[in-house]
Amino acid sequence: MPAITTPFDASGALDLPSLERLIDWLVAEGMHGITLLGTTGEWFSLLPEEKRDVFRTAAARVRGRIPLIGGCNAFTAREAIQTALAAADAGLDGILLTPPPYIMPSEREILQFFQTVSDACPLPICVYNWPPGTNLDMTPDLLRRIADVDKVVAFKNSTSNVGAFSEAFFALRDQVRTFGFTSTGLGKALVQHCGLDGSMGAGALLGGEHPQFFEALWAGDEAKADLLLARDVALMRAFYKPTLTAVFGSAQAVCKEALNQMGLPGGYPRAPILPLQEDEKQYVREVLSSLGKLPQVRAGNWPRYLAADA
Repeated sequence: MPAITTPFDASGALDLPSLERLIDWLVAEGMHGITLLGTTGEWFSLLPEEKRDVFRTAAARVRGRIPLIGGCNAFTAREAIQTALAAADAGLDGILLTPPPYIMPSEREILQFFQTVSDACPLPICVYNWPPGTNLDMTPDLLRRIADVDKVVAFKNSTSNVGAFSEAFFALRDQVRTFGFTSTGLGKALVQHCGLDGSMGAGALLGGEHPQFFEALWAGDEAKADLLLARDVALMRAFYKPTLTAVFGSAQAVCKEALNQMGLPGGYPRAPILPLQEDEKQYVREVLSSLGKLPQVRAGNWPRYLAADA
């Protein structure tokens, strides 16, 4: 269920026709769902009315064919609730929600935040553990307590702490769904043998290969799954650090540049995020070329982040 980009035009205005075209492509590529206004979707750059327009536009385009999850991250429960109500009004299927960013609330405050949103939110909640954006990494014990909040049905656990991810997953897999860690050999094993539910990945840059990885595992075609996983790992290592932040520029700008180069409506990032510089665009071109997404290009002198192993 990819966390998709939000297209803006060169002036920084929200580009809803490009969003419609992007959604048409994602549905045609067989995505199992779409996550709007997550980290990749630049939720922090949109006004409340723009978030409402994104939700309504996406819902009208998808027409109930696949689930839609709306990012509702905010500094206060009141703002998160307002965005959640807009998601419900648009007909979305659930919301994605981090603890309030920047302020680093205590565990008691985090638990109360999710409880307050749950009490007023008509939609199921996927709790998003995102240490790079919130500056805190929710512990397995805290996640256990949050899992008992009424509307909480899933976790997108984007921690880079493998032990903490595994502890929370195995403790809660019969209670909530867990998304994350699938672009690894460990993730493949957890999906295949332990019931890990899936991914809310960055931008679906490999298109239908992402859902096909899960479908291959479900069908017992391990050789195909291994091939698709290796390509996903190569892409992630080329563009992201182990912390899931970009190796250069901003991750949102990287994803948009990749989409644009493939002829898809990535659009521009919105300030303060800036488009990539020319040498960075060339590196994106090299990565996509190495994966067969663009014609072969000559490699430059960049450090090699690509790796063939899964």
